[in-house]
Amino acid sequence: MPRAGTRPTSRDVARAAGVSQAAVSLVLGDKWRGRVSEATAERVRETARALGYRPNLAARNLRLGRTRTVLLVVPALTTEFFAGVYTGAARVASRHGFGVVLYPSPEGIGPARDPFASAQAALDGVIASSMAAEALTAIRGDQLPLVMLDSDPEGSVGAATVNLDIADGVRQVTDHLLALGHRRFLHLAADVASWTFEVRARELAARLREVPGASLRTARTPISIKGAQVSAEAALRGSAPDRPTAVVCDDDHLAAGTYKAARRLGLRVPEDLSVTGLDDLALASAIDPELTTVRLDAELFGERGMEALLAVLEGRVPVAGDIPVELVVRGSTAPAPH
Repeated sequence: MPRAGTRPTSRDVARAAGVSQAAVSLVLGDKWRGRVSEATAERVRETARALGYRPNLAARNLRLGRTRTVLLVVPALTTEFFAGVYTGAARVASRHGFGVVLYPSPEGIGPARDPFASAQAALDGVIASSMAAEALTAIRGDQLPLVMLDSDPEGSVGAATVNLDIADGVRQVTDHLLALGHRRFLHLAADVASWTFEVRARELAARLREVPGASLRTARTPISIKGAQVSAEAALRGSAPDRPTAVVCDDDHLAAGTYKAARRLGLRVPEDLSVTGLDDLALASAIDPELTTVRLDAELFGERGMEALLAVLEGRVPVAGDIPVELVVRGSTAPAPH
């Protein structure tokens, strides 16, 4: 028995159960089958419970060369979306005894300083958004087990990719606006070199090419309300016969900037101009009229990313298939003006 006030060890369990320390390690590591009897395994487990034995994870991780720490690399935290991704990833990680370190890439995208003396020594794996992909080289994250979020499955540097079904979200938005009679579209596109934004542009253009009489104009903007306001205002100037009647925005912040541009131009949302977003942030129901947008389940996204990384670490094949998204229709869309 252990001395009073001391933590029981595997040697104490072995002594109390009448077995070797090696047998205790096999049983508590769930590697006993075919090596010790089932009766012995049960006796070891009961003895460990009775003594209140808990494995020393730090020592075990040191032996295995594992830190049970994952790095989540995301763009700068300018929206709650990536906070939701972190929440979901951390929830799954905690169930498996892992911790998650959140690392926002400076300026949203681009190179990043290595947050560790050696990422390979300090981490078991990395989960990264495609918007922060360039940061991976600087932190040597691409040399670790890696899961990419929002990335091209065909060209990903990761061992696995996890995606939201953004293409379907864009199709849902476009079909909704087409059904309302809109044919003159403006795509307010995020000026960021990222696969997820390329998908938005490609799907919107492809869907509208199928519709006789439909036209599409594109205006690029930084991901900010102010930047979107300037870009949208320039793109929406002009007479009514030529002006777009529907604006498809790459995210909800761009939609908020479009609202401000419309007001400056004397246009009413949705009577003169229908506006859609993508994300369903808290902002979407705070602006007036409330925004029609595509709901992305950020927490589920993070959960699936962490589950995929755990599968990679364990040599399993991650679950396949994109995460479904949902169009939420609110007050910012209406039939096209005559």
